[in-house]
Amino acid sequence: MELRHLRCFIAVAEELHFARAAARLHIEQSPLSRIIKELEYRLGIQLFERTTRRTRLTWAGQVLLEEARRVFAVVDQAKASVKSAAAGYRGRLRVALSDGIPQSRLAALLAQCSEQEPEVEICLSEVTFTEQVRGLNDDLFDIGFAQSDEVNEGLVAEPVWFDPLVVAVPARHPLLTYRRVPLEEVLRYPLVLCDPLVCEGFWQQLQRVLGTVDTRLTIADRVPTLDLMMALVAAGYGLGFSSLARITELNNPDVVARPLAGGPAMLTTYLIRREGEPVEQLARFIERLSPTQERALLPEQTSREEIA
Repeated sequence: MELRHLRCFIAVAEELHFARAAARLHIEQSPLSRIIKELEYRLGIQLFERTTRRTRLTWAGQVLLEEARRVFAVVDQAKASVKSAAAGYRGRLRVALSDGIPQSRLAALLAQCSEQEPEVEICLSEVTFTEQVRGLNDDLFDIGFAQSDEVNEGLVAEPVWFDPLVVAVPARHPLLTYRRVPLEEVLRYPLVLCDPLVCEGFWQQLQRVLGTVDTRLTIADRVPTLDLMMALVAAGYGLGFSSLARITELNNPDVVARPLAGGPAMLTTYLIRREGEPVEQLARFIERLSPTQERALLPEQTSREEIA
């Protein structure tokens, strides 16, 4: 089995259409069909169920798709490591990000890393929480940041950052008469919420807050990014939720951040890593996330007028 077999297989498995997969690979459909048949012959299994109307993966095909993606991820990692070494770096940390980590925190942390260890390259990947956990287990990442601590055996989740959860309100909205908005009042209006499949950890934490009120949600839309949520809130589609730090970064004049009444609701960001004693390079990276270091990374947010 060669990489070209797997590359063709992934294209067909993702498109579930031989003509589209052939166009994606810039080859004719006939040789693509022969490559897939050759792969099935070499493995001794059927990878696709094909009829005149549809093509779909068998269970064995689904398993191979996951494994093939992992193979190419490892190949990409090898290429990146070689390029990193050629560029003069003497170390490399692979950091996975999910749930929209505040850019101000990340930028300050990366600047500190660059100043203290310029010979270490920091490679960032934005993935879903599920992909992050899988990548850590498969040694595709060294460490991750997420807003969920629901990790499997072999991984540990440690809280490192805490940010106020606020409501994103359109300018000139009736709720702006509140300095701190009761959750019951927020839920009287349509909501623009994050997509749970994209922002898994954030959604888990938000659900705990929403679950404190026995009210049926009216969902105007679900969005994959904070930028889109802010645009829809500014347009008056509904209200949104995010951390104060993230809303402040976007600085949309048509959206105002308001804290929830009844005590501060906080979002927790976790550092995810494999169990055991981290290697020296990774241990130094983790040390920069200590409470003392954290206060140096970000200006104090809680003094803002919106949460006074």
